[in-house]
Amino acid sequence: MQVAAVTARPLRGNRPIATALAVAALTALGGHIASAAPVPIVDDTGAIAAPSSTQISFAHTPTGLRAGTANEHESRADVSIVKTYPAEYVLTYVDPADHADATEMIRSSNDAIADRLHAEYPQAISSTAAEFGLTDTHVPGYWGVGTTSTHDMVTYLETKKRTDPGSPVLAAMASAYDTAVDGYPQDYGTALIAGVIGTKRGWSDDRSFHASDSFGPDFSVAASTYGSAGTLSEHVLGAFTERVPPGPETGPSLQDCPPLCRLAGDPLLGPPAQDLLDGLPPVVTDPICG
Repeated sequence: MQVAAVTARPLRGNRPIATALAVAALTALGGHIASAAPVPIVDDTGAIAAPSSTQISFAHTPTGLRAGTANEHESRADVSIVKTYPAEYVLTYVDPADHADATEMIRSSNDAIADRLHAEYPQAISSTAAEFGLTDTHVPGYWGVGTTSTHDMVTYLETKKRTDPGSPVLAAMASAYDTAVDGYPQDYGTALIAGVIGTKRGWSDDRSFHASDSFGPDFSVAASTYGSAGTLSEHVLGAFTERVPPGPETGPSLQDCPPLCRLAGDPLLGPPAQDLLDGLPPVVTDPICG
């Protein structure tokens, strides 16, 4: 199958989330979203096409539709991706004195802060997993040896966007530094997809495993791979296209899809919902639209 690559987007490490979301909302006026969500490239089974070493999950926020690789529920090394989960707990439930550290832990991927917060709040990750229904996330002890999945990462991001769009966790992801505290560049993976506002990255000590999760105004995406940062970027960019490839066939119309027909006349949600339907094969859309 021919795979189309999406144009890489320069990392905007200091873009405030409130401004970014406001710009996204304003540019939606006029009948379409100016920066539409990427469209996942799927195989005949409806799964995102990627090598088996790589795991990818995607959600389209306006419609709630999701797509992923066949292995998206595989619970893999959590590396620093999991730092969003203790940060969620700390920023929501504990002493404000720790809030600055929780934010810095996300922005700079600081292991020392993660160690301290985990020692003080060992229940933080399991509590967040239970609250958000992250069934693939397991931390038997030390935070750095736990596991999670890209499906869980996207579930967390989509829930935060819908219920707490002003979250300091999302703000920290949107203002992550270009370089982590250990000197490792934070410029790879899902962060390179056009339209991304914020990202958390993670990598193993030996650099043999990489992961990232990102959100934009109308989508969330996560990926991991047994390979280099460059490999993750290559596989991620090869799994999406920015627009539906030209061709004689389109997906079912919103008007003919009962669960989504209410969006047909919506100038904000209608166009991206139709774009996503056009990018998915019948094996995915038939069960949804009948």
